[in-house]
Amino acid sequence: MNAALQTRVQTLVDFYRRVQVERMQGIPLLNAALCVEAVGFEWGADAEEPVAEGVLITPWFMSLVRLPAPPLPHGNQVGRSFVRNFGSERFDFIGAHDPAIGYHETCALFSPMGEFTTQALARETAQEALALARPAPVATPVPVEPVPARRAFFLGRGAGVRA
Repeated sequence: MNAALQTRVQTLVDFYRRVQVERMQGIPLLNAALCVEAVGFEWGADAEEPVAEGVLITPWFMSLVRLPAPPLPHGNQVGRSFVRNFGSERFDFIGAHDPAIGYHETCALFSPMGEFTTQALARETAQEALALARPAPVATPVPVEPVPARRAFFLGRGAGVRA
């Protein structure tokens, strides 16, 4: 992860950690087995402006997040729904804003998080969600090189092709 992306994502994580401590304590839907974590953030390929995209895990929700590179004002888009490209898929995102991180968009995957018994399980689920949204590029087949037949090899003769 490059420095600009890492800084932006860390700002997002720090914000939600503060929310957990300052606003969420004592709320029953908070899963004590979980903590705030950013998973798989990278710069979105299809955005006009640079947007960090990944999954945010918190003890109360897991969401796909689109976080513009520079902190932006809300532009009267808070609470509005937008269909956005995310990897090779399209999802409905909701606009959100906080002065600490600026405008961002979220698409809920899970809420509440009571079914997750460990952070590792939540992280694995986030990684699987990203794998489905961002399929790996198809590998180019490696050309098969002729393999010398055993007898020709031992006798020092030309190589034949083995199937």
